[in-house]
Amino acid sequence: MPLSVLDLAPIPSGGTAAVALRNTVDLARRAEALGYRRYWVAEHHFAPGVASSAPDVLVALLAAATSRIRVGSGAVQLGHRAPVSVVESFGLVDALHPGRIDLGIGRSGQRRAELAAGAPAPVPAAPVPAVPVRAVPVRAVPVRAVARTVDGLLVPPPFDWTALARDPRLARQAALLQQPGAVTPAFAEQVDDVLAFLKGTHEAHAVPGEGAGLEVWILGSSGGESARVAGERGLPFAANYHVSPATVLEAVDAYREAFQPSDLLAEPYVVVSADAVVAEDAATARELAAPYGVWVRSIRTGAGAPPFPTPEEAAAHAWTQDDLDLVRDRLDTRFVGSPREVADGLETLRRVTGADELLVTTVTHGHADRVRSYELLARAWAGRS
Repeated sequence: MPLSVLDLAPIPSGGTAAVALRNTVDLARRAEALGYRRYWVAEHHFAPGVASSAPDVLVALLAAATSRIRVGSGAVQLGHRAPVSVVESFGLVDALHPGRIDLGIGRSGQRRAELAAGAPAPVPAAPVPAVPVRAVPVRAVPVRAVARTVDGLLVPPPFDWTALARDPRLARQAALLQQPGAVTPAFAEQVDDVLAFLKGTHEAHAVPGEGAGLEVWILGSSGGESARVAGERGLPFAANYHVSPATVLEAVDAYREAFQPSDLLAEPYVVVSADAVVAEDAATARELAAPYGVWVRSIRTGAGAPPFPTPEEAAAHAWTQDDLDLVRDRLDTRFVGSPREVADGLETLRRVTGADELLVTTVTHGHADRVRSYELLARAWAGRS
């Protein structure tokens, strides 16, 4: 089963966006040489520690710097973009690099806007496990008091995004990403427009874009609208274990239940994302991964992703219990350790979710450490085969 890469173009503490982007180009070249199937870049805004604010531009740079690996977005947020602009920009890249471009789209921008406006959030349905479940106590989680282990995979209590989504800083940022007075259409309608522009069945014609060989994906974190839209339209689906580990099983189940064969896919196809840090030994991997908690804490308190700290800077952070509870689900569901340990953990994720492909995201302060992590993982994964 193939492995792929998800990259945020992280800006290291003491570094710059230019450094981060050069590192991303270098990592894409190395991922291609190591046999990873695809290389996706995420869309983030107003984050001092992330340089992937314009995925279409970055995808073009990566496609030009490589020759075989598929490159794409994970994901373009349609809450900030008109479907025609997305099709035109990715169609332009496809015209120069045909058959290699993935257009991953998501609705997280719309989801945050709905929560900020006080729209009722759907309550995730707890998936019924097919195997015995062992409860593990988790502190200070208001939604559910325990984490669950499903056939060896940790499924933590869900994180409540409502308070963060209503942070006035995020509301101001969301307003800056749209024209004044703009109203975002329903996600399903936007997806249909994207597909119609690509097929040439829309009343208007997107050039370049119409007839482009883009592979369209939907990314989602729960069993809600994204999973349903992907399934009903017969599109491949990417579920975010690394962003929302509590709802990954619900997401893949909802997608498969809604799936309708299309001219694009005869059967469901699922990619599942995972955070991983690999080193020659577990102790080194844990040291390299230590700053991640500080990074996630900053994001979840509304301050945004800061430049990624060094292990020494992270060690200076004074953790409170509230801090730990805020990030526990993300930290406990990473795969950190030796090559064999991480490969074993990813195999568990693949087995439990039934993933057809895994999308691995690795963030460390040092670029060489990040490259080495992907190298060690590729070798260990190939060895399992």
